[in-house]
Amino acid sequence: MAESRATANIGVVGLAVMGSNLARNLASREGNTVAVHNRTQARTDDLLREHGDLGFVGSESMDEFVASLRTPRTAIVMVQAGPGTDAVIDQLAERFEPGDIIVDGGNANFQDTIAREKALRDKGIHFVGTGISGGEEGALNGPSIMPGGSDESWETLRPILESIAAVAEGEPCVTHVGHDGAGHFVKMVHNGIEYADMQLISEAYDLLRRAGGHSTEELVQVFQQWNEGDLESYLIEITAEVLGHTDADTGKPLVDAILDHAGSKGTGVWTVQNAVGLGVPVSGIGEAVFARAVSSKADQRDAVRRSTTNRPEPPPVPETFEDDVRAALYASKVVAYAQGFDLIRAGAAEFDWDIDLSAMARIWRGGCIIRARFLNRIAEAYEKNPDLVTLLADPYFAQVVADGDAAWRRIVGLAAASAIPAPGFSSALAYYDSLASERLPAALIQAQRDFFGAHTYQRVDREGTFHTLWSGDRSEQRL
Repeated sequence: MAESRATANIGVVGLAVMGSNLARNLASREGNTVAVHNRTQARTDDLLREHGDLGFVGSESMDEFVASLRTPRTAIVMVQAGPGTDAVIDQLAERFEPGDIIVDGGNANFQDTIAREKALRDKGIHFVGTGISGGEEGALNGPSIMPGGSDESWETLRPILESIAAVAEGEPCVTHVGHDGAGHFVKMVHNGIEYADMQLISEAYDLLRRAGGHSTEELVQVFQQWNEGDLESYLIEITAEVLGHTDADTGKPLVDAILDHAGSKGTGVWTVQNAVGLGVPVSGIGEAVFARAVSSKADQRDAVRRSTTNRPEPPPVPETFEDDVRAALYASKVVAYAQGFDLIRAGAAEFDWDIDLSAMARIWRGGCIIRARFLNRIAEAYEKNPDLVTLLADPYFAQVVADGDAAWRRIVGLAAASAIPAPGFSSALAYYDSLASERLPAALIQAQRDFFGAHTYQRVDREGTFHTLWSGDRSEQRL
């Protein structure tokens, strides 16, 4: 390990599309010299051949890669989560020294990140689980970045990450989220919100197409118009672009040629699993995950279609139909984001992370997949009241939901009457109505639980815990 090779202030291991784009982004920023390494040498060679003018320091082996890094050595691992990431982290840990920094930029499970951070901390090495959102384009031109890890590692990483992050209203879309697994936890929730947002947009598309009779060309115009108002977002923008794309083989809209089986990866499922464990209702995210699962159940869908007759015809839609769908979409999106931020707050409390919810909204304004105009409003809401019990109680968002309430209910009712599934819209409205109800049927559930399992209950008119002797004389006991 020749000391003269230690010229790079940052390194990237893993040079598939995301890794190579991130390396190019880093190398294009003043002050960065980037070391690069890939298990398959051909990828390193390709990057150096195509973008060697950026001054990369290439390495054929892990030993050479580590030797090329100045201290404190800092390496970003951009390898698919799983055994490959484990192997690279182990190889780096064997060669790194106390004070060095390993950054995992993949979509790792935050629980794994907590364990890795603790193990490496015991060796004096900083491990930084970091969420990176924005896809291939974001990695190259400026992603939203969510690093966890120690305060000391953030001091080293801050100027590097700020140099490559997206910029929104003059602010880099990166902040120190919190210690150990906080960065990957927040990225997980980001992806869960992304699931919900995509599901809601697809339901709006389906309602306009099937109930409203909109052509694909008309839908392009609708989404373009929506992207000029309160619904302005990356996902609305690309929806218009996707719907406007023509299939080269058939000359028809490409979306009509794509099989309607939606895939998914781990983060959406992880979000729901962790929300259940933390007791946080994220019904919008859950319905989005389940909707993708249903779409891929080809045998079940075929069987039910064959056995079902007399499907209802969509009733006439009101003249306000497009505006109603827009209002329902906006209100449902507010619920999805509210649930996501509730989960971040609960995770922070459970794992002792000091997460600034306003800062999370700010760094999501640019670079990431869920970037949207109304994230400014979310940032303002939590900045004004960091202890806001739910985003739906903020005056601005309370008014958004109130303004769209009647339209929201019309759309959910019309969807049911038309046999058009709208689980995202429906679950969001049910969640809102649950919060807004003075009394819920949970009282009956508690009585049932006490009947068969002596689980006890509380009363509305006096303090204490109670149990009724259901199998005896049905007298009530105060415990």
